[in-house]
Amino acid sequence: MEDNKLKKALTAAGIWAVAVGAVISGSYYGWNYIASETNFTGCLIAMAIATLFYIPFAFMFAELATAIPSSAGPAAYTEKAFGRGAGFFAGFSYLVESLFCTPGICIAIGAYVHTLIPACPAVVASVVAYLIFLAINMRGIEAGQTVGLIVTIIGVVGVVFYAAIGLPHSDFTLLGQMGELGGVKGIFIALPYAVWFYLAFEAGGMGAEECKNPSKDIPKGFIVGIFTLLVGGFLMLITTYTNLPKAQLLENDAPIANVVNALFGEGSPMSLIFIIIAMIGLAASLNGIIIGQSRQTYALARCKCLPGFLGKLDKNGTPINALLVTSVIGIVLTLLGSVAVIVVIAGIGSAFMALCCFASWIKLAKDQPDMPRPYKCPKWLGYLGIPFCVIVAAASIYSAVAGQSLLLVCIAFGFFVFAIVYYALACKNKNGTFLVEPEDQ
Repeated sequence: MEDNKLKKALTAAGIWAVAVGAVISGSYYGWNYIASETNFTGCLIAMAIATLFYIPFAFMFAELATAIPSSAGPAAYTEKAFGRGAGFFAGFSYLVESLFCTPGICIAIGAYVHTLIPACPAVVASVVAYLIFLAINMRGIEAGQTVGLIVTIIGVVGVVFYAAIGLPHSDFTLLGQMGELGGVKGIFIALPYAVWFYLAFEAGGMGAEECKNPSKDIPKGFIVGIFTLLVGGFLMLITTYTNLPKAQLLENDAPIANVVNALFGEGSPMSLIFIIIAMIGLAASLNGIIIGQSRQTYALARCKCLPGFLGKLDKNGTPINALLVTSVIGIVLTLLGSVAVIVVIAGIGSAFMALCCFASWIKLAKDQPDMPRPYKCPKWLGYLGIPFCVIVAAASIYSAVAGQSLLLVCIAFGFFVFAIVYYALACKNKNGTFLVEPEDQ
């Protein structure tokens, strides 16, 4: 029945907005710790590794998303290649990543609002921000797409504007004063922060089932999107670390505010403008990830791997219960407020999800070479990303342990052990699939 289907409304611009929007907040906070244990050369190496993972990943993911346009995203691709149980693990990995990304973004929004309006507690602003974007997305994918496109464009323009006003003041001698390389350890600790410029990009793939023309719109949105983030990330890195000494940039989570305040004065009109732009950039990510996590939850429920009520659609074709439940979880995690836990668990979830996708891409190419593929990722490019994906996964775990956060790693792996046990006990014997039949696409 038509009212049991997601509504097809996303365009190439909408896919770009979800994919880039889910990530763009990473340019405005937190990434500056990339240099905590290394120098500028180490930062560039870490950025290169992250880029050589994510560019091939974007092209490979575009092939999978056009061949298997399902809101289940990684779960559907992995089921197609390895079976339903593996699909559940891949979908759960993405769900963990997205559920732990949104609180970090909300906490950052709250901090910026508190800076702008000291009388407003940061935690209140964080929760209100979440509720605003929940309300927007409850109106349907068109509302989410429209608002997402606007705030994403502003977030991207903000990055370019920041570079335009910052680079003329740059002192490139500061790059030579950033200390030692720190060896492999320094680069490994830098990598999770380099990934921050790309983390959650795959949220765009969760919109494939709601895309008007997935075979054309998804590759366009993804490829333009990944290069948007590539340029933005390097502009942020160079502009920021050529304007202030390293020590000053490691004092807090807001490197952009530090630079703008140093150039124009704290409380200046330019400082206020950038606080507002940063909040909009953060809002873009919040919107994109809310869309991605709700669709993944809906798909898991539709496959009978989560309670059935989470697979209900409202009159607008919105997975309303999945949207509400994931938002409640996100708000609770926001109130807990531990950014360290959030970053570690989100990063590990992302790495597991990406490894599942790469493995599925390889197996499907071997076992089902004749499967219709409206878009094909060049083989050499897809294979190029695999070793760098493994390096990023190892670095995510290593940097947590090196930072005396072994407990966080145990907590993260505990989620996945729970998922395996839960699937074996509650889902294995139920009929269901993450795949969408051709007549439903």
